[in-house]
Parts: sequence; C-alpha cells; structure tokens
Amino acid sequence: METLKGKNVLIAGATGSIGSALAKLMTGSGANVYIAGRNTGKLKTVAATANVPSGRVYEFDITDAASVQRMADEINAQIPSIDILINTTGIGIIKPVEALSPGEFQLSLQTNLTGTFLLVKAFLPKMKEVKRGLIINIPGVLGKVPMAGAAAYSASKYGLVGMMQSIREEVKRTDIRITNLFLGGVDSSFWDTIDLRVQRDKMIRAEEAAKAIWFLCQQPVSGVVSEMVLQPFNHQAI
Repeated sequence: METLKGKNVLIAGATGSIGSALAKLMTGSGANVYIAGRNTGKLKTVAATANVPSGRVYEFDITDAASVQRMADEINAQIPSIDILINTTGIGIIKPVEALSPGEFQLSLQTNLTGTFLLVKAFLPKMKEVKRGLIINIPGVLGKVPMAGAAAYSASKYGLVGMMQSIREEVKRTDIRITNLFLGGVDSSFWDTIDLRVQRDKMIRAEEAAKAIWFLCQQPVSGVVSEMVLQPFNHQAI
C-alpha cells in the first residue's frame, strides 16, 4: 500500500458526514490535508477536530467557477500539486419525474456534474505538469443502477461517470489515476431532506464509507482501482 504521509490531499465537501470523518483519517495518517466546503462554521469545526491548520481551510461554492478557481489558485501557489483530490460534494433530489421541477433538475446537474467538472478542471493541469495524482469521485450506486424517483440524481451521476472515463483517456500516458466509488445507502445528512421511507439503521455508516475512501487513497503505485462498489449488506445485488 502507498503511504499517505506527506501527501497533499484536498477534501471537497469536508463538512459532510463522510468528508469530516475522512479528514480525521487522513490527518491521522500523516497527510497534509486541505478541506473545503460551503459552511464556514462547519469547516472550522472539522478543522479543529481533524487538526487541519487554518491556512488549509477554504470556503467555496462548487457550482461557482470563480470560487473553485480561486481556491485552486491559492492552493497551487503553496504546493507543486495536489496529490489526491477527493470530491465528496453533492446533492440528492429524489422525487417522481412529474414532481421534479426544471430548476431542481438543473441544480442536480450543476452541483453533481458541472461542479465536478469545475473542480477537476481547476486541479488537473498541475497534476499533468507533475504527471501524477489521484482523483476520487463518488457517483454512488445510482450512477450505475438507477431507481425510481432518481431521474435528476442518476442523470448527474451517470454524466459524472462518463466524464471521468473520458478524462481517464486524456491522462492515460501519465501516472494520474482516477477512481469512482459507487456507494450504496449511507446513513448521513443526505437523507435529512429527502421524503422517502428508508431504513437508515441498515445503511453503511459514514465512518465506514470514509474508511473505504481512505483505503482507496493508498492504492499501490503499480496498479489502480478504477472503481469500487460498497453498499449495505442487505442490498448485495446490483
């Protein structure tokens, strides 16, 4: 396994349940962790609990190209390149298509797909310069197998998968690796605003999802995990 000690790691969406747990794991492994999110107060809390220096904390909006680029410019001015870029951002709007507004559909695409594009576009050039790096996105299993009521969410996540597969072809002559983690139901704040009957007690714990990402960050230099599927034990079939 590759060591994380001394690696420059950016966690976008660090204020979420998975991102905050991941920040602790990464700093505990000796990585130089940078965290980013929309809520300044939550970012400060995560930074304090994960021992992230204040100079590596960024408030940003992943749907705003200027905000993403400003963060990237500030980070890239400090270091040669981010070694590991982890995107745990995202929103979920789950409702039947007739109840789905055009605005909600666009917001899903803007956050989950366009936002990811902006994030990768901002950091990939530096990775290309040094010809190495790791990019981890979390399409979720609904980016592989859709379900009823997830038209907007699945569209954004299927698009993310296709986009990253294309980018993988662009960097295949470098040591830049791209990994997609297809997570099943995770007991996180994701479900707080979704009107759907779910059994959160049977879902994957956010801490365990974070451990899966932490594991993926230690891929051996001789190989790459292109994708991994992790879902609740009672949902084995996909």
